[in-house]
Amino acid sequence: MNGTPRIGGDLALEAITALGATAVVGLPGQHALGLFDALRRSSLTYLSSRVENNAGFMAEGLARSTGTVAPLLLSTGPGALTSLAALQEAKLSSTPVLAIAAQVPVAGLGGGRHGFLHELPEQSAAFAQVVKHVRTVRTISQIVPAIHEAWQIAESAPAGPVLVEIPQDILLESADALPAVAHLTSTPQTPAVPAELVAAAAATLSSAERPVIFAGGGVKTPAAREALRELAERLGAPVATTFGGKSAFAWDHPLSLQSWIEDRHTTDALEQADVLLAVGTGLGELSSNYFTLQPGGSFIHIEADLGKVTSNHPGLGIHAAAEDALPAIVDLVSVTDSEARQERGAQWAGSVRERVQQRIDSQPLAKERQLLEGLRAAVASDVDTFWDMTVLAYWAWSAWDPRGGLFASAQGAGGLGYGLPAAMGAALGIEVAGDTRPVLAVSGDGGAMYSIAELATLAQHQLDVTWLIIDDGGYGILRDYMEAAFGASTATELSRPNFVELVQSFGIEAEIVEVADAPQAVAESLAAKGPRVIVVETHLDLFAPTHLDA
Repeated sequence: MNGTPRIGGDLALEAITALGATAVVGLPGQHALGLFDALRRSSLTYLSSRVENNAGFMAEGLARSTGTVAPLLLSTGPGALTSLAALQEAKLSSTPVLAIAAQVPVAGLGGGRHGFLHELPEQSAAFAQVVKHVRTVRTISQIVPAIHEAWQIAESAPAGPVLVEIPQDILLESADALPAVAHLTSTPQTPAVPAELVAAAAATLSSAERPVIFAGGGVKTPAAREALRELAERLGAPVATTFGGKSAFAWDHPLSLQSWIEDRHTTDALEQADVLLAVGTGLGELSSNYFTLQPGGSFIHIEADLGKVTSNHPGLGIHAAAEDALPAIVDLVSVTDSEARQERGAQWAGSVRERVQQRIDSQPLAKERQLLEGLRAAVASDVDTFWDMTVLAYWAWSAWDPRGGLFASAQGAGGLGYGLPAAMGAALGIEVAGDTRPVLAVSGDGGAMYSIAELATLAQHQLDVTWLIIDDGGYGILRDYMEAAFGASTATELSRPNFVELVQSFGIEAEIVEVADAPQAVAESLAAKGPRVIVVETHLDLFAPTHLDA
């Protein structure tokens, strides 16, 4: 440090750097100034958000991009609490985010009412039902162990967000008597694979005549994906994926049912299986086609989150991570007619995909399909895409083939404003890794207004993000839901700015294009590098639901 005084904030940043962090996101506040002063002495790349909830989404995107824990620096009270919706998304999508929040001085902890600015009786209590773990530091010696502990918990299965609170006076306390933190190792924990349950699952699958596999976001590592492919091919089992698990199984594989899980034909296929293996998914509302899915045969459930294991359907529950359980099952599965099974399974999967497409073809949705198909053709296979809660994203949940890129949306918690900041966090991760891939964000006009302040961040950091805004003059999906349910919509129409002029006022290039021209405009923007915004003014319809008639 060349004689520069070190403080508690330095210890916090040294700890996350020793654990592997290369970048952080956040924004300063009065009680957090010790953290931000320490940034001057840190090698960390800093992304300066404008709103804490957006900073949380940025951290979620950063974690997805880097594949490791993303640090989020917060202040106290209003600053910390504003991040809660983003941390809920991280929790429900199992994304490891380490929130380091400042606190009032130690004298103000414990529920007393001293009148410190931003004081809460128990700030951590507000986070306790949202994150996996909370820890309040009370001495400078606790900073490094608390961060080390939280980091390991964040990346242990199931991964998720954690909170470490550090009081203002601890962040500012001299650390010159303490050595610099240089060597920390994280050892994430995974549930032990129960051998007897794995053996039972393998035996049941080996004897199945019509097995089907339903894979979720928990199938996220290369080892898990490879084991899933090998198991599916050995059994001849068609594979459907949840919206969050799109990358678990190749869409062009003959056994793929893709992600049309809100379509009754896919639900029927899952129900018709004599053995249904669900792995890395809790089979929640969206994944179960709004709880209409009722497995008709044996049910095997592999899930790293113990609270989700067989919580919606009785069966053989295995509390384990997909990357541990699937290879173990593959080793034990024994079939003698794998080629014949694959042929039968591929025919079944193909017939399901055909029926799904026939249903979509029967609806007047040419504009919507041409737009999404055009975007898929225009966007390179390795480009990561981040989708807000908007009609086009609802299409993408089912119809977007992720190919080699990340596909992420806010469908874990379902909050607005996710697309742009999450894409910015991912772009930061790509940048610090030395890569040059652009990132695509997609929002509606309603969701765009949640994150419009981050145009300043986008301009300041010149991140390589193209932002596509579909402007339909309101909350489009809510409008459609209300009109279908009540015959009219209320409070869904919105005044909004001239997006192009607003974006340009930040020094970012922007244009408005017709629907037919949007794919080409997006392709040109992604190729041009740097921040750009494309606006399309149109109303999009969603395909007809099937769960209402189930």
